[in-house]
Amino acid sequence: MTADLGTRSVRAKGPGARLRRALWRTVLTLTGGVETKGRLPRGGCVVVANHSSHADTAALLAVLDARHAPAIGAAADYWFASRYRARICRRLAAGFPVRRTGGGLDDLLAHVPALRAGGAVVLFPEGTRGRDGALGSFHRGALVLAERAGVPVVPVGIAGTDRLLPKHGRLRPALVRVRIGAPLPADASPDEARAAVAALHDRTVAEPLADSPVRKPVARLVGSRWGLPLAFAWALAEALSWPLMPELLLAVACVAVPRRALKLSLAALAGSLAGGLLALQLAASGVQLPAPLTTDRMRAEVRHELAVESAAAVRHQPWNGIPFKVYAQEAGRADVPAGDFLAAAARARGARTLAVGLAFGAFGFLAHRMRRRYGTYLVLLCGGFAVGLTMIVTGWA
Repeated sequence: MTADLGTRSVRAKGPGARLRRALWRTVLTLTGGVETKGRLPRGGCVVVANHSSHADTAALLAVLDARHAPAIGAAADYWFASRYRARICRRLAAGFPVRRTGGGLDDLLAHVPALRAGGAVVLFPEGTRGRDGALGSFHRGALVLAERAGVPVVPVGIAGTDRLLPKHGRLRPALVRVRIGAPLPADASPDEARAAVAALHDRTVAEPLADSPVRKPVARLVGSRWGLPLAFAWALAEALSWPLMPELLLAVACVAVPRRALKLSLAALAGSLAGGLLALQLAASGVQLPAPLTTDRMRAEVRHELAVESAAAVRHQPWNGIPFKVYAQEAGRADVPAGDFLAAAARARGARTLAVGLAFGAFGFLAHRMRRRYGTYLVLLCGGFAVGLTMIVTGWA
């Protein structure tokens, strides 16, 4: 009868476990990615893992099989100290209270039926979060639970959560990696379990991340003190004469170093506006700068728009394919006030440049695990850009 109740309990929790798995996998994907190696055995098991961050729970819920309906043992004096916190812990983490001062073993043994029915119980035998990746001693509770239920102990090593959400620190992007080890017998000792978890953790931390030899130098340049000046100079040159738009640079740089996407976009916007203002002043003074990959029809269209809308005509630039330098030069020849042009250009160029830069930054975060394919990405990007540029110039010829 008790086994039947445990089986029904595990089945009832199945849909919730799948939703939690999808939720935390999505969250971790957006904050740098999550990788896993190995999987839980069939049947019930007690999972023991190292613990250095509150994000460890999210990592395990994101990668463990939902068919086991994993339940997370949580400190009763912290996660269940208030009704609000307890509700969050139960619903988002499938948590159950474990007393750290007397009665904790009884809290664990209440899950014996669920384990025998094929469920999984996740415990952090250190009892609290560690620092600097060092594992503390393991308490016996997890091993006693496994022995009473007659299920194996599964060691798990987690790496990256201490960077994602450090103890007493703030959330920041980081790749999380989880390695699920071979099951240990139910009568394993705490020292054996600790050694298995430590070996998995150390192996995961030491494992090099696959990366592209092309991305590395790009990332070094973009992340150095020259990265922002480069974005500014590229955009300024494009607003004067250079034929390659700054969005191409953002597509290269923001995917290589996503965390700098906003700063790079702002630097490119500043360069574009400075270059546009300079191009306007030069054209008003009668200076004719080269404008490669532009056509007479482009210039005629911009002159018509400026005659009708004055400075506001630049709002069409992000969508019609005509380079920004054409608007700046023709605005100078049409004696459009520099202040009006700058304000209108800031709105039009700002929306496009920031949207493009942040979009490529987000793509870089989501594709973090595929960064070894960065060279292929560049080939496709440049090929697509060349085709698009050719179509635009041909269309305005």
